[in-house]
Amino acid sequence: MPGHEGGLVPQAMCRFSAAGLAVDRKARLDQAMTTSIHRPRRTVLYVPASNAKALAKAPALAADAVIFDLEDAVAPGEKEAAREALRQHFREHRQAAQERIIRINALSGEWGAEDLLAARACRPDAILLPKIDGPEGVLDAADALTETDAPDAIRLWIMIETPRSLLNLPALADLARQPTARLDCFVAGTNDLVKDTGIAMSPDREFLRPLLLQMVLAARAGGVTVLDGVSNQFRDLDAFAAECAQGARLGFDGKTLIHPAQIDPARSAFSPSIEAVEEALAIRAAFAEPANAGKGVISMDGRMVERLHLDQAERLLARAGHATETPQE
Repeated sequence: MPGHEGGLVPQAMCRFSAAGLAVDRKARLDQAMTTSIHRPRRTVLYVPASNAKALAKAPALAADAVIFDLEDAVAPGEKEAAREALRQHFREHRQAAQERIIRINALSGEWGAEDLLAARACRPDAILLPKIDGPEGVLDAADALTETDAPDAIRLWIMIETPRSLLNLPALADLARQPTARLDCFVAGTNDLVKDTGIAMSPDREFLRPLLLQMVLAARAGGVTVLDGVSNQFRDLDAFAAECAQGARLGFDGKTLIHPAQIDPARSAFSPSIEAVEEALAIRAAFAEPANAGKGVISMDGRMVERLHLDQAERLLARAGHATETPQE
């Protein structure tokens, strides 16, 4: 079925615009988006869908989220077996402590359509789209999910890993503001960016940092979370911890990981300080007071606090694990 760029669905994007949706469905979409972006995504681990041992261990891991990978981690001859292994895994584990995402192959390729249908059947929290160049690729996937009556709760994440995706970040940020696009997370594909741009990769990521900052800026403009790319140094945990600390300073919400040993250092780097958590809890409590119901601005400890500060506080508390864990100093 042809789509915007050889995708799955022929309908024009206007058919699924917010103006054409019933009010109750738009409310559900808004709620799904708000819920997802307030979940902690400090540690997001890739797990190859073709690796039976890794799949079996995934539910017990302490990562905030797991990305089950049908793309780069799965050889061409193993694609169908990996899809079936993933279907079986989700049948056996209908609920999970972590957020669960499935990365599919590009919809324009030979495996993408089957991957999307398999992922939709698993009903993960989100589907991660690779090789996205601009809004059209996201709309193709969103339209296909709508056509197959996929639950509104299934969100879309996208890899920012091509030069064109960087150039189209403003358009992607605007798209993220449309609930029908289902878009709520940008994932930096640093290895592909280095390969495609020829940027020199150094331990301090000197020449990559300008691109990373563009992703963070676009994510904030679009109101979505943004994850730093993987570090290939899974044995050198000191180097990995330093890269995590840098990512946190750059403004990322968390980091994508390739090995379970990276979970603890990443959580430490992306968890807020005790003082920051206490301030966020105080802001949440102040706006929860009956006297402040419906107010856009309140006075707290001699300073003006707006609703935008409440949203920032909720994001911070999400990074702290919904304030259920001891934050790191």
